[in-house]
Amino acid sequence: MDFDYTVTTEKSFDKAVVAVEKETKTAGFKVLYIHDVTTTLAEKGFTIEPFKIIEICNAKSAYTVLKADIKIGLCLPCKINVYQKDGKTYISGMRPVILSQFFPKANLGNLPAEVDEIIRGVIDKSK
Repeated sequence: MDFDYTVTTEKSFDKAVVAVEKETKTAGFKVLYIHDVTTTLAEKGFTIEPFKIIEICNAKSAYTVLKADIKIGLCLPCKINVYQKDGKTYISGMRPVILSQFFPKANLGNLPAEVDEIIRGVIDKSK
């Protein structure tokens, strides 16, 4: 099982970020925060290609997994990264289906697979 789901896009970096925001809302999730990693590192004198971390959440899903095991909060909120590398733009997200490997006693049922499908859908529709 892959840890991530990553696609390339022909969209510009900025258009890919906007697309992820739009598709996140369409999927019934909320964009909580967008970390501009490039700017943050530049303030400390480090230079990297464009990179943003988009934190997304669905309150009902978050509540359910936190009730199962509060330590799952270490993996929340879900994150979708948009970045450029070697002139290509990528959209990447952690696969929630891996949560059961880290928290086998949490008994999460089908929820990780359901959220995984939604996040992959957001990524695919954003490309």
